[in-house]
Amino acid sequence: MVLHLKSTSEESIFKSENIYIRPFSEEDAVPLLQLQTDNRHFFEKFSMERNKDFYTVDTQLQRIQAYQKDSSNDQSYSFGIFKNEGGLIGTINLFQVLRGSLQSAFIGYFLDKKQNGKGYTTEAVKLLVDYAFKELKLHRIEAGVMPHNIGSIRVLEKSGFHQEGLALKNVKINGKWEDHQVMAIINPND
Repeated sequence: MVLHLKSTSEESIFKSENIYIRPFSEEDAVPLLQLQTDNRHFFEKFSMERNKDFYTVDTQLQRIQAYQKDSSNDQSYSFGIFKNEGGLIGTINLFQVLRGSLQSAFIGYFLDKKQNGKGYTTEAVKLLVDYAFKELKLHRIEAGVMPHNIGSIRVLEKSGFHQEGLALKNVKINGKWEDHQVMAIINPND
Protein backbone atom coordinates (compact mmCIF):
# COMPACT_ATOMS: atom_id res chain seq x y z
CA MET A 1 0.00 0.00 0.00
CA VAL A 2 1.33 3.44 -0.95
CA LEU A 3 1.57 5.62 2.14
CA HIS A 4 3.14 8.60 0.42
CA LEU A 5 3.63 9.71 -3.16
CA LYS A 6 5.87 12.64 -3.95
CA SER A 7 6.15 13.79 -7.54
CA THR A 8 8.51 16.46 -8.74
CA SER A 9 9.53 17.46 -12.20
CA GLU A 10 12.58 15.20 -11.94
CA GLU A 11 11.46 12.15 -10.01
CA SER A 12 8.67 10.28 -8.33
CA ILE A 13 9.10 8.69 -4.95
CA PHE A 14 6.74 5.96 -3.81
CA LYS A 15 7.00 5.29 -0.11
CA SER A 16 5.75 2.61 2.28
CA GLU A 17 6.36 2.00 5.96
CA ASN A 18 9.98 0.77 5.65
CA ILE A 19 11.18 1.48 2.12
CA TYR A 20 10.72 3.74 -0.87
CA ILE A 21 11.30 3.24 -4.56
CA ARG A 22 12.36 5.88 -7.05
CA PRO A 23 13.76 5.95 -10.57
CA PHE A 24 17.54 5.68 -10.76
CA SER A 25 19.61 8.80 -11.32
CA GLU A 26 23.17 8.94 -12.59
CA GLU A 27 24.34 9.52 -9.00
CA ASP A 28 23.20 5.97 -8.23
CA ALA A 29 25.86 4.34 -10.44
CA VAL A 30 28.34 3.71 -7.61
CA PRO A 31 25.76 2.38 -5.09
CA LEU A 32 24.25 0.22 -7.85
CA LEU A 33 27.67 -1.22 -8.66
CA GLN A 34 28.23 -1.91 -4.95
CA LEU A 35 24.86 -3.70 -4.68
CA GLN A 36 25.62 -5.79 -7.77
CA THR A 37 29.16 -6.62 -6.65
CA ASP A 38 28.19 -7.51 -3.07
CA ASN A 39 25.44 -9.82 -4.34
CA ARG A 40 27.09 -11.12 -7.51
CA HIS A 41 26.83 -14.85 -6.79
CA PHE A 42 23.39 -14.53 -5.19
CA PHE A 43 21.88 -12.51 -8.06
CA GLU A 44 23.49 -14.61 -10.80
CA LYS A 45 21.63 -17.70 -9.53
CA PHE A 46 18.42 -16.08 -10.74
CA SER A 47 19.48 -14.01 -13.75
CA MET A 48 21.07 -14.17 -17.14
CA GLU A 49 24.83 -14.48 -17.35
CA ARG A 50 26.77 -11.28 -16.81
CA ASN A 51 30.27 -10.71 -18.12
CA LYS A 52 33.04 -9.05 -16.10
CA ASP A 53 32.39 -5.70 -17.82
CA PHE A 54 28.97 -5.64 -16.12
CA TYR A 55 30.74 -4.95 -12.81
CA THR A 56 32.06 -1.48 -13.63
CA VAL A 57 30.80 2.02 -12.81
CA ASP A 58 30.69 2.84 -16.53
CA THR A 59 28.41 -0.10 -17.26
CA GLN A 60 26.11 0.80 -14.36
CA LEU A 61 25.96 4.38 -15.59
CA GLN A 62 25.10 3.15 -19.09
CA ARG A 63 22.38 0.94 -17.59
CA ILE A 64 20.89 3.92 -15.73
CA GLN A 65 20.93 6.04 -18.89
CA ALA A 66 19.21 3.19 -20.76
CA TYR A 67 16.61 2.97 -17.95
CA GLN A 68 15.88 6.68 -18.34
CA LYS A 69 15.53 6.39 -22.12
CA ASP A 70 13.31 3.30 -21.88
CA SER A 71 11.08 5.03 -19.34
CA SER A 72 10.67 8.11 -21.52
CA ASN A 73 9.71 5.77 -24.40
CA ASP A 74 7.19 3.83 -22.21
CA GLN A 75 9.14 0.57 -22.74
CA SER A 76 10.23 -0.17 -19.17
CA TYR A 77 10.40 1.46 -15.74
CA SER A 78 13.33 0.77 -13.40
CA PHE A 79 13.54 1.81 -9.76
CA GLY A 80 15.93 1.50 -6.87
CA ILE A 81 14.62 0.09 -3.60
CA PHE A 82 15.87 2.19 -0.68
CA LYS A 83 15.41 1.78 3.06
CA ASN A 84 13.76 4.82 4.60
CA GLU A 85 16.68 4.95 7.03
CA GLY A 86 19.47 3.95 4.68
CA GLY A 87 20.68 3.46 1.15
CA LEU A 88 20.06 1.31 -1.90
CA ILE A 89 19.08 -2.27 -1.06
CA GLY A 90 17.61 -3.52 -4.32
CA THR A 91 16.16 -2.98 -7.76
CA ILE A 92 12.67 -3.44 -9.16
CA ASN A 93 11.36 -2.92 -12.66
CA LEU A 94 8.52 -3.25 -15.09
CA PHE A 95 9.78 -4.39 -18.47
CA GLN A 96 8.42 -5.37 -21.87
CA VAL A 97 5.60 -2.86 -21.49
CA LEU A 98 3.01 -3.63 -24.14
CA ARG A 99 0.25 -1.19 -25.03
CA GLY A 100 -2.67 -1.52 -27.41
CA SER A 101 -5.08 -4.31 -26.58
CA LEU A 102 -2.69 -5.92 -24.03
CA GLN A 103 -1.76 -3.10 -21.61
CA SER A 104 0.69 -5.37 -19.77
CA ALA A 105 4.23 -5.70 -18.47
CA PHE A 106 6.53 -8.10 -16.64
CA ILE A 107 7.93 -7.39 -13.18
CA GLY A 108 11.39 -8.28 -11.91
CA TYR A 109 13.34 -7.51 -8.76
CA PHE A 110 16.54 -8.19 -6.82
CA LEU A 111 17.11 -7.49 -3.13
CA ASP A 112 20.38 -7.47 -1.21
CA LYS A 113 20.75 -10.94 0.28
CA LYS A 114 21.30 -9.47 3.75
CA GLN A 115 17.90 -7.74 3.53
CA ASN A 116 15.87 -10.82 2.53
CA GLY A 117 13.09 -12.03 4.80
CA LYS A 118 12.22 -8.57 6.17
CA GLY A 119 9.24 -7.82 3.90
CA TYR A 120 11.01 -5.14 1.86
CA THR A 121 10.52 -6.84 -1.51
CA THR A 122 6.81 -7.34 -0.85
CA GLU A 123 6.49 -3.65 0.01
CA ALA A 124 8.37 -2.68 -3.17
CA VAL A 125 6.23 -4.97 -5.36
CA LYS A 126 3.04 -3.49 -3.90
CA LEU A 127 4.31 0.04 -4.54
CA LEU A 128 5.24 -0.75 -8.14
CA VAL A 129 1.97 -2.58 -8.85
CA ASP A 130 0.04 0.40 -7.48
CA TYR A 131 2.03 2.73 -9.74
CA ALA A 132 1.55 0.44 -12.75
CA PHE A 133 -2.21 0.24 -12.32
CA LYS A 134 -2.98 3.81 -11.24
CA GLU A 135 -0.41 5.86 -13.15
CA LEU A 136 0.54 3.70 -16.14
CA LYS A 137 -2.99 2.30 -16.50
CA LEU A 138 -1.73 -1.24 -17.11
CA HIS A 139 -4.25 -4.09 -17.06
CA ARG A 140 -1.96 -7.01 -16.24
CA ILE A 141 1.47 -7.59 -14.68
CA GLU A 142 3.18 -10.95 -15.09
CA ALA A 143 6.12 -12.53 -13.30
CA GLY A 144 8.16 -15.64 -13.96
CA VAL A 145 9.81 -17.36 -11.01
CA MET A 146 11.91 -20.51 -10.84
CA PRO A 147 9.76 -23.05 -8.93
CA HIS A 148 12.44 -23.60 -6.28
CA ASN A 149 12.54 -19.85 -5.48
CA ILE A 150 9.90 -20.17 -2.75
CA GLY A 151 10.73 -16.76 -1.23
CA SER A 152 9.99 -14.94 -4.47
CA ILE A 153 6.78 -16.90 -4.99
CA ARG A 154 5.66 -15.87 -1.48
CA VAL A 155 6.49 -12.20 -2.23
CA LEU A 156 4.26 -12.31 -5.28
CA GLU A 157 1.43 -14.15 -3.51
CA LYS A 158 1.49 -11.62 -0.64
CA SER A 159 1.33 -8.87 -3.26
CA GLY A 160 -1.83 -10.29 -4.85
CA PHE A 161 -0.39 -12.33 -7.72
CA HIS A 162 -1.97 -15.69 -8.59
CA GLN A 163 -0.33 -18.74 -10.15
CA GLU A 164 -1.28 -19.44 -13.74
CA GLY A 165 0.94 -22.32 -14.80
CA LEU A 166 4.43 -23.55 -15.48
CA ALA A 167 6.46 -22.34 -18.46
CA LEU A 168 8.86 -25.13 -19.33
CA LYS A 169 12.49 -24.28 -20.10
CA ASN A 170 11.70 -20.68 -21.00
CA VAL A 171 14.65 -18.69 -19.56
CA LYS A 172 18.33 -19.49 -19.97
CA ILE A 173 20.15 -18.92 -16.67
CA ASN A 174 23.81 -19.81 -16.24
CA GLY A 175 23.79 -21.86 -19.42
CA LYS A 176 20.72 -23.93 -18.50
CA TRP A 177 17.13 -23.56 -19.66
CA GLU A 178 15.03 -23.12 -16.51
CA ASP A 179 11.31 -23.68 -15.90
CA HIS A 180 9.39 -20.72 -14.49
CA GLN A 181 6.19 -20.53 -12.50
CA VAL A 182 3.99 -17.98 -14.28
CA MET A 183 2.24 -15.60 -11.90
CA ALA A 184 0.10 -12.55 -12.66
CA ILE A 185 -2.03 -9.84 -11.18
CA ILE A 186 -4.91 -8.07 -12.94
CA ASN A 187 -5.86 -4.45 -12.38
CA PRO A 188 -8.94 -4.64 -10.11
CA ASN A 189 -10.33 -1.46 -11.70
CA ASP A 190 -10.60 -3.03 -15.17
